[in-house]
Amino acid sequence: MKVGLFISTQFQPGESVAGRVPDLLAQVRTARDAGFASLLLPHHYLTAPMQMLQIAPAMAYLMREAEGMLVGPGIVILPLLNPVHVAEEAATFDVLSGGNYVLGVGLGYRDPEFDAFGIPLGERAARFSESIGLMRRLWTEDRVTHAGKFFQVKDAGIGLKPVRPGGPPIWIAAQADPAIRRAARIGDAWLIVPSASLGEIGRQVATYRAALAEAGRTPACLPIERECYVGASHKTALEECRGPLEYKYAAYASWGLGGSTQMPFDQFVRDRFIIGDAAFVKDEVARYQAALGADHFVMRVQWPGLSQEQALGSIRRLGQVFA
Repeated sequence: MKVGLFISTQFQPGESVAGRVPDLLAQVRTARDAGFASLLLPHHYLTAPMQMLQIAPAMAYLMREAEGMLVGPGIVILPLLNPVHVAEEAATFDVLSGGNYVLGVGLGYRDPEFDAFGIPLGERAARFSESIGLMRRLWTEDRVTHAGKFFQVKDAGIGLKPVRPGGPPIWIAAQADPAIRRAARIGDAWLIVPSASLGEIGRQVATYRAALAEAGRTPACLPIERECYVGASHKTALEECRGPLEYKYAAYASWGLGGSTQMPFDQFVRDRFIIGDAAFVKDEVARYQAALGADHFVMRVQWPGLSQEQALGSIRRLGQVFA
């Protein structure tokens, strides 16, 4: 059983992002000292008016405080990018982390991002699958010739191989059934996203396991991302983080993520977010484990508008829950 930190690199309009960078370092340091096993970062483009650090430089900067932790994107929007670039960058991160890099990838869903990169949304899945196959070859073969539908490599190889044999594990985020089955076929793990409810995930886990059995594969872990706030008082925990969470999910809704704010917030939170005091959070995690078999909980404890004091307190209490 492992716990990880999904760190927020998003900030409200008008905030001094440069002034908040030391806060991010402190959050990673606190999570490391509390025994957290992993650190994941988000990835998006064109997020205005919300301010957001770009993932590669932010990850490289924060990695120095995450020694011994598994580090990676949760997720990078793979269809927008050339897999040669992603493979080279992943190999570098794997070397810099001493083999503790995980490559989280997903399809993406936002029209402005795909329009800006000149990539049709309808090509997402095909680009995604081709990219993963090519990256695995680049990590393991000295010279690669690849003539695909979208990408071409002619008798060439990347200059730096990953430390981890076979390359970093690929965690695939997915919500729709076809994407979940794809994760079972070509991923090293299915990364469960934070916006799905426990009931939805239970059905999806059955789909995932059936696809694994059909493919004859056994994943090393079942990671799950959750919004999590551990307050000193169970009575006040939800109200302490309500505003920042509502802001975050209103942004998701404006970006086109279905289901984000289509019901009252108190109802939306139920069986979806893990919010309460330490005893409640411990019981909820046990409930998720029993229902799903999840064994790596990656918790996002900070959202735009939540104070640094609240975030650090939540991280420390969460560490005690998993101690």
